[in-house]
Amino acid sequence: MAVPILVFSVNKTRGSLLLRIIESGGFKAKLFDNSHELEYAVRRRRPSIIVFDTKHYQSREFHIIRGFHTRFPDAEIILFAEPAEIPGFIAAGIKKDCCFSDPINPDDVSLKIREIYFIKNKAFLRIKTYFLFVCSLFAGTRDNPYIVFMKKIIMAVAIALAVSLGIAGGFVFYSMSDLPKVQLLETYIPFESTFLYTADGAELAEFYLERRKFVSFYKIPKHVKNAFIAVEDAHFYTHHGIDFFRTVAAFINNIRAGDTVQGGSTITQQLAKMLFLTPEKTLSRKVKEAAISMQIEGRYKKDEILAFYLNQAYFGARAYGIEAAAQTYFGKKTDDLNIAEAAMLAALPKAPSVYSPFKDPKKALARRNLALKSMLERGFIDSDTYAASSKEPVPAYVYRKKYTAPYFVEYIRNIMEHKFGDRLYTAGFRIYTTLDLKLQKKAERAVVNGSAALARAGMPAVEVSLIAIDIHTGAIRAMVGGTNYQKSQFNRATQAMRQTGSTFKPIVYLTAFKNGYTPDSTVEDKEVTYSSYDGGQEWTPHNYSRRFYGRVTLRTALSKSLNAATVSLANTVGMDKVIATARSIGVTSNIYPHLPAAIGVSEMTLLELTYAYTTFANGKRFDPMVYEKITDRYNIKIEDNAPKGIQAIDPANVAKMRDVLNAVVTEGTSIAAKSLNRPVYGKTGTTDGYKDAWFIGFDDELTVGVWVGRDNNRPIGDEMSGSHAALPIWINFMKDDE
Repeated sequence: MAVPILVFSVNKTRGSLLLRIIESGGFKAKLFDNSHELEYAVRRRRPSIIVFDTKHYQSREFHIIRGFHTRFPDAEIILFAEPAEIPGFIAAGIKKDCCFSDPINPDDVSLKIREIYFIKNKAFLRIKTYFLFVCSLFAGTRDNPYIVFMKKIIMAVAIALAVSLGIAGGFVFYSMSDLPKVQLLETYIPFESTFLYTADGAELAEFYLERRKFVSFYKIPKHVKNAFIAVEDAHFYTHHGIDFFRTVAAFINNIRAGDTVQGGSTITQQLAKMLFLTPEKTLSRKVKEAAISMQIEGRYKKDEILAFYLNQAYFGARAYGIEAAAQTYFGKKTDDLNIAEAAMLAALPKAPSVYSPFKDPKKALARRNLALKSMLERGFIDSDTYAASSKEPVPAYVYRKKYTAPYFVEYIRNIMEHKFGDRLYTAGFRIYTTLDLKLQKKAERAVVNGSAALARAGMPAVEVSLIAIDIHTGAIRAMVGGTNYQKSQFNRATQAMRQTGSTFKPIVYLTAFKNGYTPDSTVEDKEVTYSSYDGGQEWTPHNYSRRFYGRVTLRTALSKSLNAATVSLANTVGMDKVIATARSIGVTSNIYPHLPAAIGVSEMTLLELTYAYTTFANGKRFDPMVYEKITDRYNIKIEDNAPKGIQAIDPANVAKMRDVLNAVVTEGTSIAAKSLNRPVYGKTGTTDGYKDAWFIGFDDELTVGVWVGRDNNRPIGDEMSGSHAALPIWINFMKDDE
């Protein structure tokens, strides 16, 4: 293309997506992730278009954009920025219609670049034909002067005609010299959405650059096919790629109107243009389009061509192909569309933004009814059907799927994006996750109910997160990262680093068991002052009850969550060994290497701590597992993700851990969990000032972690310990279904 395009983004995936969007429209572009290199390229290349993505661009040197605008006024800048920053760029001179906010919308990019391209690069075909009148060749003839003159005229016309035909033939030959091979249709792989599924096969989410899902031709109802034929190409089944009569009629009508009011392209020509040709409007492209169309018609059956077209056509609202369009506009599959809906979709490809029912319902309704009238005139429907269908309303809103597990979807999206890069949005993967839909719904209800209960008790705006893990495989079965994903996408299950409080204590007791202690071994619970490691203020741990219990068993010390006894035990076994134990069961966060860490001053995520408790449950350490298998668009398996547990605790110590963690429930701080009427194990946790409340526990199937707190680290409320704020939510989730 004649318009050079430069793209800037410091985020590799976003930059690659922008590049692929631009190149899919037939344009060439170069990507930069360094502002200095971009500035050098701008000075050297003098681009006509600069696509600048400010997402994740932490530099304050946004004046570079304003500098480009000032020094290179002929260059158009397309900007992606946070909504709050856009007014500042507009004030600096960037055009409002060139400023976009997240998410990156391929429609915005493609349409804006095409618009700029045709303004800046009006490439009109200019053929200069020269006619030589070789009258001198006839000089000196003895014929009648009138006859001589007539011969000269005839000869001149013949020569001019020959030259013109030669030029036209040469032009056609030149235009067709680089035609693509239509056989590429058989290997053509367009962008296709990647789909996430739950563990039992239910569709969970869709990742896409172009929303597309292929549908076989035989699954498309006849009335849907008829709608497109009636609107786009009435003689589809009789012509051979080009409808000459329609082309001539369109040419005449356009001449009369002084504008392009009617198109003459067949469905085959439109397919050729979509797949093989650039958007430039030149005579050369039209010649290629006609030639490719005839090749396609000679190689493929009509039904195959129509299937290619219906799966490739763009319908607006980021929907590519008939299946995605049916989902986007009506929330249905293609084979569920009625006649009015089929006519609405058939009306869109000519100008999706113009006839969008979401932008101009009246114009969309008129266009839809015109499509119905075309179906009536061609005998595809009767008058009664036409009358009934024309009264149906057009869609009022885009059908966007609301994900059941948005925090989990975003978590796995980041993992898959790291794994596949921008192919995640274009390759059509089928990712079968570990999520159990039934458990996920229980988790969401438990969080909503728990948050509401806290609000009723005078503690509004408290956040809750919950995660459930299969103790046998390490698979994440449910994840809730907050009370309202629409208000905050911050995942408190995987991203929030919070002090663990007493939920860290079992790691101290496991360390003791690994060094010969048993649940019946004793430890002294008394007031002891410890010197500071750095020579600062001395420290004396106190219990929550503000009393000391003397010599107690390890079982009692943990069940009553005694701080003094736990610190004494950690001091005896050594904090270096406690940290080593934490590492052995999968804790990777930084652990404060001194005695206060024994009672939970270090910070972890709920995900990390819940996986540690999963190791307590059966002795195996697992890495987070979010998917079971991945297939390609043809459902051919490309990866099988089997559980990979590593034995981190020997069975004898697993039994000891179950003993003491069960005592927490039967006789300690979590006695309310006895209401479940089955063996469960776990530990509460509370941090200073009631800023964090935890409960992490398990049964014979699941490990479940619950955290309650505020994002600003302010107190939850008076007496809001783990047993009062987090444990009720955990119990609610763990209850057997009625």
